[in-house]
Amino acid sequence: MSSLTASALARLLGRWNPGASPAYRELADVVRLLVLDGRVALDTALPSERALSVALGVSRTTVTAAYGRLREQGFLSSGQGSRSRTRIPRTTAAGTTVLRGPLIGPGTSRQGKAAAGAAMPGPGALGLAAPGLAAPEGLIDLAYSSLPASGELVHRAFAAALTELPALLPGFGYDAMGLLPLREAVAARYTAAGVPTTADQVLVTSGAQHALNIILRALTSRQDKVLVEHPSYPNALDAIRAAGCRAVPVAFAPPHVLPPAGSSRTGNLATVAWDMQGLKAALVQQRPRMAYVVPDFHNPTGQLMPDSQRRQLVKAAAAAGTTLVVDETLRELNLDGAHTTPVAAFSPAVVTIGTLSKSHWGGLRTGWIRASEDMIQRFASARTSLDLGGPVMEQLASAHLVRGLDEPLPARLAGLREKRAVLLELLAGHLPAWETLYPSGGLSAWCRLPGPTSTALTVIAPDFGIRLAAGPRFGIGGAFERYLRVPFTLPPEKLETAVLALRAAQNRLDAAPQLRRSLKKAPDVAIA
Repeated sequence: MSSLTASALARLLGRWNPGASPAYRELADVVRLLVLDGRVALDTALPSERALSVALGVSRTTVTAAYGRLREQGFLSSGQGSRSRTRIPRTTAAGTTVLRGPLIGPGTSRQGKAAAGAAMPGPGALGLAAPGLAAPEGLIDLAYSSLPASGELVHRAFAAALTELPALLPGFGYDAMGLLPLREAVAARYTAAGVPTTADQVLVTSGAQHALNIILRALTSRQDKVLVEHPSYPNALDAIRAAGCRAVPVAFAPPHVLPPAGSSRTGNLATVAWDMQGLKAALVQQRPRMAYVVPDFHNPTGQLMPDSQRRQLVKAAAAAGTTLVVDETLRELNLDGAHTTPVAAFSPAVVTIGTLSKSHWGGLRTGWIRASEDMIQRFASARTSLDLGGPVMEQLASAHLVRGLDEPLPARLAGLREKRAVLLELLAGHLPAWETLYPSGGLSAWCRLPGPTSTALTVIAPDFGIRLAAGPRFGIGGAFERYLRVPFTLPPEKLETAVLALRAAQNRLDAAPQLRRSLKKAPDVAIA
């Protein structure tokens, strides 16, 4: 069970000021939004009334009344002699079924609506990402955050692989570790990045998702806790649930608004940082078996963890006895050129996931795990219950691509920077009420909506020619109804069409508030 200190909650509350409403109502409303937005995780123990009143500089009566209001609304639960814990109400005043907390385990979320009347389905209600559920022809797909292939490079790599294949045909073709040339190429890249690595420290997988499933199978048992950032990558959350583990979410720190600074930073932009105090507290209190983090252009926010926080995270995970799993799927997509040290450079115990899916093409299905030799052997043993190795041709081709990884990156990064600038300008011009986190890398922007309408937008989006992934798909227990991920991987003209469609959908919801209350479930979509 996680908890918040009074000072930590005060930071999350920010500059809340009582307005026309009584102070206790204002305080209760802000705390309720923190829970609904996922910035305060479900089943988190709030500080005592006395401690919070001191931290906020208000009377204890104000905090007592605010907590009482939250209990009445179903957002807090309390036992005799215990601290109040956050939850989502089971029913509203009108009797509408909604999510119930605590919700940090598999199969615990249920469809429903928040007390304010907005749709609030959790992961169970939204459905797991289903393979093959691509957007129908004619729809612009904003649920996928991926790039088309580096065509000529991929073609050359497979042509070279075809000439090398005959030498391998006399063998059996099975290799749970992966082909040696590919493992050597991956190891060489880590070594060049400051993380000395041998081929025996690399296991080749069929993509990053396959890598995570192998790691979960090797390191966890049912009901084990896995710490995750909140929000997080939906398919990773699905894998954790499928493994029978309990995800322990840790929210990001409150957004920091950026002043305009040139065309790439126009409009209502902000950044967020990892809440290291929250991460450390969760590691100490929860003692999770594993922690899954995306420090290099976090999905979905596009944020980059600084080296100082990487060191702190590694140290805290080691002290808690937690295996730190770092997903570097988006590491190569460094749009602003910021330098960071790979997390594995700070400890040999770190497990790293990598892939070619985002830098080259998702259709390659080539990934890898980098870890200590002993850990790699555990992963190889666990893998045999899933498969006996990857396709040989793809591995031969991927070895060529890894060795020449720097060749396509400048052009791809330049194209992504242009598309990012186009998207941010379009969002600022057509949806000025949306607050967009500035993505310093990766493939998408994370937008905060003016109201809890993410699911409703997702439901009506096909009417306007687009397909979306609802914000709650990136969270636990129905969080992030006020958020939407918008990729900038499409050509500029399609981005403009997509943003105009988003504006039209938002206008429809603004003109018909009752529509929000009637849209309870987002369509099942595959997410990448």
